[in-house]
Amino acid sequence: MRKWLPLTAVCLGAFMLLVDVTIVTVALPDMAEDMKTGFAGLQWVMDVYALALAALLLGAGSLADRMGRRRVYLGGLAVFAAASLACGLATGPEALIAFRAVQGLGGAAMFATTMALLSSAYQGRDRGIAFGVWGAVNGAAAAAGPIVGGLLTEHFGWRWIFFINLPFCALAVYVTVKAVAESRNPRATGLDLPGMVTFTAGAGALTYALIRVGENGWTSAATLGLLGLAVVAFAAFVLVELRSTKPMLDLSLFRSPHFVAVMAGGLLLSGAAFSYLMYVSLWLQSAEGMGPVQAGLVLVPMSLAAFVVSALAGRLLHAAPPRLTIAGGLLLIGAGALLQAWMTDPGDGWTALVPGLVLTGIGVGMATPQLAAVAMASVAPARAGMAGGALNTSRQLGNALGIAVLGAVFHAGLVSGLDGRPRQTADVLASGGAGRLLAEAPDAARWVEAAFASGLRETFLASGVMGVAGALLVALLIRRPAAGAPVPARASAPAAAASERTSV
Repeated sequence: MRKWLPLTAVCLGAFMLLVDVTIVTVALPDMAEDMKTGFAGLQWVMDVYALALAALLLGAGSLADRMGRRRVYLGGLAVFAAASLACGLATGPEALIAFRAVQGLGGAAMFATTMALLSSAYQGRDRGIAFGVWGAVNGAAAAAGPIVGGLLTEHFGWRWIFFINLPFCALAVYVTVKAVAESRNPRATGLDLPGMVTFTAGAGALTYALIRVGENGWTSAATLGLLGLAVVAFAAFVLVELRSTKPMLDLSLFRSPHFVAVMAGGLLLSGAAFSYLMYVSLWLQSAEGMGPVQAGLVLVPMSLAAFVVSALAGRLLHAAPPRLTIAGGLLLIGAGALLQAWMTDPGDGWTALVPGLVLTGIGVGMATPQLAAVAMASVAPARAGMAGGALNTSRQLGNALGIAVLGAVFHAGLVSGLDGRPRQTADVLASGGAGRLLAEAPDAARWVEAAFASGLRETFLASGVMGVAGALLVALLIRRPAAGAPVPARASAPAAAASERTSV
């Protein structure tokens, strides 16, 4: 059993960092009430963690190759634990958001090293087993996040969704020190600091602009200025990467249509499938009167469907072309969101969401293993690590941007559904204050339900468009390769399938 200790150490870290993507979802109403924060603050609590993961994954991988994967993994665990403690002790929304960003920094250091640590620790059949277990843990994390968050929030308070990380971090550090050997890339180059800075600035400015658009409007000076800053920062990133001898992301990878399809598919998959869950949770708890555990259980069918389908995909879909499985999965994700939009009417309960959530989960389970397989197979073997990191980056960036975009859509839908009532009422509803309004004016139930139905319907429609758009892009870009071109791997390739299985 000692030989599986490195796998245990890596899985502990991966489980924690992926659970923390979704564990916050069901705690948002309690956070809003405790910290007296508004809608934008809630978005940032979710968004800044995913944004930090997206912005720092590639840079953390490069740093680990140079300094040592074990050392960077241990450093990530330490930062993650300290930030989790600080999040739990935070007394205001600004401090919580800042510490969530630091937590994302630690998560990026952990996430960027897990596959390399497993690759160096295991060979042959053991490596396939290790990646399979790691992929299953990723899927379990996606399913467990809302439930664990609900249980801790309901019985101990929302701060315990962060405190719970401390004993697991301590255990992971102990097992890593005892059982994981150090490994490096002897040909690793230096850290691409200019690339990290420009990419982070671009992603941050774009996300901030989208989060503030509900308050500032699309044509305000603040929104246009932030969008302009994002364009400049991303342009600078492209120039830096083209001129650098040690680029964080080799832009020549985008010459492959398959690679472009994977990046676009990963980004739109996360945005379409996961980003609306925080708004569903706000509705379930603040307007429907559910507790955190009940709200978490409502969201589980999607995660379980994704987990089961991804586990079966290698057996049942191993001969299917990637174009079919990825585009088909994205189409199902879009259809699931559109089904929820069609079934959401004022007065409907949580059961109206379940068919669409299950359909979305099936799509996620179909598409994610093949996304990883095509990412690895569409580049030269020496670039496989960078391709995998780029896919993880696109997934997390899609989640961050999706939360921001859908937040603007959700807020606009609330305003529309209020039928002329003050705009400030939409702000209260979006911040989890529906219960307070209903307690003060019980006759408000009708228009509160109408407002949430309008907001969620618009949000689901936008998610459905993202999913369908992703399916069309993938169908256009993934075609039969020319002679001599890399052939996309099958979903059963152990390392590729495991690397992305149902992780948010």
